[in-house]
Amino acid sequence: MSGGDLPTESRTRHSGALARETPARRGTRRRGLRLALLVPGGVALLAGLNAGLERLGAAAPLSDGRMAGEHGTLMVLGFVGTLIALERAVALGRWWGFAAPALLGLGALASLVPAPRALGHSLTLLGTLALLALYVPLYRRQRDVAVALQLAGAGLAAGAALLLLRAVSYPVVVPWLAGFVILTIVGERLELARIVALDPAAVPWLLAITGAFSLGITLTAALPVAGYPVTGSALLGAVAWLIRYDVATKTIRGRGLPRFAAACLLAGYGWLAVAGAIWLLATGTPDGAAYDASVHAVFLGFTISMIMAHAPIILPAVLRRPLPYTAAFYAPAALLHVSLAIRLLVGDGFGSTHARVMGGALNVAAVVLFVLTAAAGSAQKGASR
Repeated sequence: MSGGDLPTESRTRHSGALARETPARRGTRRRGLRLALLVPGGVALLAGLNAGLERLGAAAPLSDGRMAGEHGTLMVLGFVGTLIALERAVALGRWWGFAAPALLGLGALASLVPAPRALGHSLTLLGTLALLALYVPLYRRQRDVAVALQLAGAGLAAGAALLLLRAVSYPVVVPWLAGFVILTIVGERLELARIVALDPAAVPWLLAITGAFSLGITLTAALPVAGYPVTGSALLGAVAWLIRYDVATKTIRGRGLPRFAAACLLAGYGWLAVAGAIWLLATGTPDGAAYDASVHAVFLGFTISMIMAHAPIILPAVLRRPLPYTAAFYAPAALLHVSLAIRLLVGDGFGSTHARVMGGALNVAAVVLFVLTAAAGSAQKGASR
């Protein structure tokens, strides 16, 4: 029975209940919905970290070969993808936009239960397609290059999800996942770079770089000998653009949260340059130590550092709950970069298995420490209100 078919008395009570809902109550309901959509992403993060320990051969809380096989998908599309999709859905402000984080979260959860892998990968593909659709009205609002770059990143995420569904080997999928994260973040940084005046060549230069980067990624699947050098050189160009134009080069001289965020951003750009150099010098799909170094330079050194930088700003906007900055955030950020240096420079660079395992375990500890620090700060601030 629709609302129009309700008896007059019932319809009146229904309308009165909606009218009596206060803005505070509506805000609580929306915050609850957003938190519910974020929970699967949090589960994907924890499962992905556990899987990372398993793949290293380190002690892990849970031992599950299935989880280990989904490590990258859980971390990039399950966790980061859900986070990005939820933030974009909030920005869009339409109910259907929340299908993207919901499907990505469900895809991550499905990959953790005894079900056909195709189920989880199918849900993930639907989630990336929903994210792609979500960006279309966002782009139409402004016709902005920054949003177009993020839309292109969502297209690469959909390509990665399709490759996973077709059971393509994971090293072939990695550049597509990297492109999703990199183009999304570069688009966001372009939006902020416009706070200061950009010279007329800045945006055309960035478009040329990101166009070459996207072309290189598509080439890596069929012609890796040509694709990786193109992708790597374009990635180094993107780093040069960010160092030249990103406001982080100015806010690093500030104090408090702006300085912390800038430090995380600039450190992340350094790791992105490491990945670009490895891909530039690759003579095909990287394997062994080069593969491990390039993958974790992008997804830990760059991506997690970006999340640490933006979390005190993005999460309060999404969840409507305070996440105050404190100097304690520097501890997990420093641990992340020091441990990654141990893993990549000593472990991968000098072939030390012990350094690689120790660095990887400390990478996990850094992420968990950041989550705990953020949760403690948010809970303390919420309790004091």
